[in-house]
Formats: sequence, C-alpha cells, structure tokens
Amino acid sequence: MSTVREYPLLPLRTRPAPRDTLGRPLRDLRISVMDRCNFRCPYCMPQHTFHEGYRFLKSSERLSFDEIVRLARLAATLGVRKLRITGGEPLLRPNLTDLVGDLSTLPGIEDVALTTNGMLLAKYATELKAAGLARITVSLDSLDPQVFAQMSGGFGGVAEVLEGIEAAQRAGLAPIKVNAVIQRGVNDHTMLDLVQHFRGSGVIVRFIEYMDVGNRNDWHADRVVPSRELAAAIHARWPIAALERNYRGEVAERYAFTDGQGELGFISSVSQPFCGDCSRARLSSEGKLYNCLFATSGTDLRSALRGGASDDEMLDLLAGIWQQRGDRYSELRNTRTARDDKVEMFHIGG
Repeated sequence: MSTVREYPLLPLRTRPAPRDTLGRPLRDLRISVMDRCNFRCPYCMPQHTFHEGYRFLKSSERLSFDEIVRLARLAATLGVRKLRITGGEPLLRPNLTDLVGDLSTLPGIEDVALTTNGMLLAKYATELKAAGLARITVSLDSLDPQVFAQMSGGFGGVAEVLEGIEAAQRAGLAPIKVNAVIQRGVNDHTMLDLVQHFRGSGVIVRFIEYMDVGNRNDWHADRVVPSRELAAAIHARWPIAALERNYRGEVAERYAFTDGQGELGFISSVSQPFCGDCSRARLSSEGKLYNCLFATSGTDLRSALRGGASDDEMLDLLAGIWQQRGDRYSELRNTRTARDDKVEMFHIGG
C-alpha cells in the first residue's frame, strides 16, 4: 500500500499562499493518474491514432503514488483544498483506492473527488467510498445506445455506465454528477432524455459546452450549443430557477427544478468564459504541471522529484510556476488567429 512515510513531514518554511499575475489563488489540483483509457472517443482519443500499437507511458514513466501524495501535500501548504483524480480513465490504474486513502487524509485537503467514464465504477464504488472518496463525476454524453457508441468509439455501453452510477449511489458517494458534452448535430437531440432519466434521482446532470480542448476533436464554433439554449429547452419542459453558486470559482451555473425534483448545471466555457475565477492547476500522469486546460506547455516536476529536490525546493518551484501564470484562454479564444498546439485532454483530464 502507498504511504507518505518515504518523505518525512519536515517543517516547511512559512510562505504566503501564491497568487498568479491576475490575482487568482491556487485552490484546486487535478491529478491525472493514467494516460490510457478503455474508450476511444473521437474528440479525445480517436481509434485511428490510439490503436493497439500506440505507445502509452510505461509504468515507470508515470508518477508513483508516493510522488503524487508528496506533491499534493506540498500543494496543500500553498492553498490547495480540493483534489480531483482524473485520467485517461483513472480506474484503470491498479490499486487506485490506496491513493485515494492517502490523499483523503492529507492536512488541509477538504475534498477528494474522481472523474470516470463509469465503465469500471460498479466494481470499485464501495472500495472508493471506504477509502475516503467524497464525490464522483461520471462522463455520460447520451443514453441513446447508438449515439453513445458513436461518442465512445464503439467501446462500452450505456447499461454498464448506469450500473456504475447506481453502485455509487448505493455506496453513499454524494453528490454524484453526470457530465455531458453537447455537440450540435451529434447528441443534442438526446439531451432531454438525460434530464428526464436523472430527474428526482439525486444525481446532478451538468451540460458542458463543446470546447476546443487539445488538437484532435475537430472543433468548430458552429457545433457549440450555448448553455442558454439548453436551459431554455429544459425550462420549457420542466421549469427551472437559478441557484446561488456554492463558492467563488465554481465553474457550473446551478439551477433547480421548481417542482423540487433536483438540480442541474451548465458549464459555459465558450459562451460565458470564467477564467477570472479559475483556481485550478493540472498534473499529468508523467508529472508535468499545467496551468490551464488549454495550455500549450507544462513544467516537468518528475525530474525534480526524482533528482532529490527537498520539500522547500519543490515548494519554491510550485509557487513560482503559479506566480507566473497568466492563462485565460477562453476569454481570448475569439481573438486567436493561429492554431495552438494544446495539450491533449487524455493527458490532464477534463
């Protein structure tokens, strides 16, 4: 089992929590533990590129659990309060519950969550809850079997994902959120079916505007369905009313059904960018730290970790990266004239 004893908890030099060039604090760290996935979604890992001969990271190239825990512990001293485990598909990483257990007991960490495609969730939901996982988010773009197959590259099935969500409910993981990326002409006609299925179940459906993440998803602005259009369609069927945000920097706009049948959310990175409150950094499975979902480069932390850097040296490195951050891609999207070579989503999660 992974432990933190390899890195003694030595006293750290007191320092102020860093803020970036726009005054934003570091509060959230998203940790990718696996670059592999058991889906081949065309907008993320298309089968023609990520075939059987594609070279993914070797086990030794990924950060170990001890290295991840060490970085998370240091990040907590700089103000990080929330951790989210992502992939690829994180449940493909062996013994992931050991990592969850270590992260959930770190001083200063208030919330540990996980994002998954749900295919393996039924198998691990109870273990994850017992290890200390607080919340879970499942990516599910459609309940229609044919649309689901199109968007997953033909891997997996709706029934398995729904079984995983039900297992998470029985295990007591809450709240459970379902994230659906809506593309015009692809799955927008199945959006109301998702709402109807989960209404009244306690599961929160969140609709995400189709974003130009990475370089492989053939993004075009005319395929974006603005959140306000989705909200209007839902309101016409089941009246909804806006709710206050739970905290500053929350990415989803919250709405409740006026008949008391639950909540839903909209993440509107394209039509209503929220860069001004972004407090998230992303750690890839090979140990690069990225300051933005749309970043074109990251900083290698693995070399410093394995090169013998002290905790104080690592803190200086982490703080320095954040203090130089000026990323606000979504706010500048429409002013860009050149195509950026952005990091792929399967490296750093969503």
